Amino acid sequence: MITRGLRSADLARVFAVVAFGTAFSSFAIQRLTGPATLHTMVAGLCALGLAILIARRRELSLLGLAPTLLVGFVLWALASVLWADDASDTLRSWLSLLAYAFLAVVIAHTRDALQTLRALGDVLRALLAVSLGAEILSGILIDMPIPVLRIAGDIALGGPIQGIFGTRNYLGFVTVIALLTFLVEWRTQSVSFGRSVVSITLAGLLAVFSASPTAFVVAMVSTVALFALALIRRVDAARRRDLQLGLGVAVALLTLAAYLLRSRIIDIVGAATDFSNRSRIWAELLVWIPRRWLQGWGWHGGWSNDTFPFNAINWQLRIDHLSALNAYLDVALQLGWVGLLLFGGMCAIALVRSWITASERRSSVYAWTPLLLVAILTESMFESFALGGAGWMLLALCLVRAGQARSWRARIGDAIDPAPTTHEALPHDPR
Repeated sequence: MITRGLRSADLARVFAVVAFGTAFSSFAIQRLTGPATLHTMVAGLCALGLAILIARRRELSLLGLAPTLLVGFVLWALASVLWADDASDTLRSWLSLLAYAFLAVVIAHTRDALQTLRALGDVLRALLAVSLGAEILSGILIDMPIPVLRIAGDIALGGPIQGIFGTRNYLGFVTVIALLTFLVEWRTQSVSFGRSVVSITLAGLLAVFSASPTAFVVAMVSTVALFALALIRRVDAARRRDLQLGLGVAVALLTLAAYLLRSRIIDIVGAATDFSNRSRIWAELLVWIPRRWLQGWGWHGGWSNDTFPFNAINWQLRIDHLSALNAYLDVALQLGWVGLLLFGGMCAIALVRSWITASERRSSVYAWTPLLLVAILTESMFESFALGGAGWMLLALCLVRAGQARSWRARIGDAIDPAPTTHEALPHDPR
């Protein structure tokens, strides 16, 4: 009876909704009840997820559980305990990294793409509605801030607002993810037209009120990616390969140019926009990264003023930063070039795999993974959301999902056991 319950589709759906809800509500949970509550919730979800995977062990393949580079990245972060200045903090941060990645693995192997899309859509709808309600309460009804949630109550002034996510940039990031999710929901007709319109309007409204410059950039890049993918999907199969190759070469050249001109770009960005705060910290990081260029200073995730070298960097800048405001530089600082190559490699491979899959398959649901990856990787140029919490969980989910569609391990598994894998065998019930 217990095994049957652990293998049930209803439990898998509830697990996905609660896991997404916990990850995206982590700031509010910590502020309202304390970090211990959040840690207990995540640990409990991991224990339940492990029980679910054990109950479904005959449907799963250990070889295809997670992408190789994702496993390598997590293991390299664990290895950094050996050379980190604060080994205990590194271990705690690594446990958080592992926990959210594990939740993503469980969701990816118990829910198919459409079911995952619906679970995330339901969670984001609820959290954005709560955020709007909290801002209206603070800024209009009682006309005073809500310090415990860092809500300033500026919605009546046109923003910026933070909702229950702590900062306007994180709210902006969530709204972009929500917009992509709601658009794919609409295209797949997995929710009613009215709900789609209300959801898209809600996310768009909060995106505007967040006044997040990074969200604007991510939204523009995601829009370009959306139209590029739509164009590729309409091209004949014979011409699609050449178009894909040309697009890939263009992206690679732009990435190389950005790296070679990184110092100049930082100067331009800092001088021309309100990204000046970022330009200062990025320039400082380019001084610290070469000092331990191979292995980094040890994995810590978010920065702490009690930990070296983050306290030294913040002292130098006279500002208490909680991250490098750039996921790639953060990885290079904490895990060196080895970690950066693992991180960049797993993201690039997942993007290519999911992009090709989306361009070849008719259903719009396959476009969700590459578009989310584009949004996350673009946001990673301005924030480090992808290295912890909901951002990391969503990134890990995209990596696993891309590996399920195209992977050398999947071909080996099919050769050994031709039975369909879990994500293919599950019914396409959008609930």
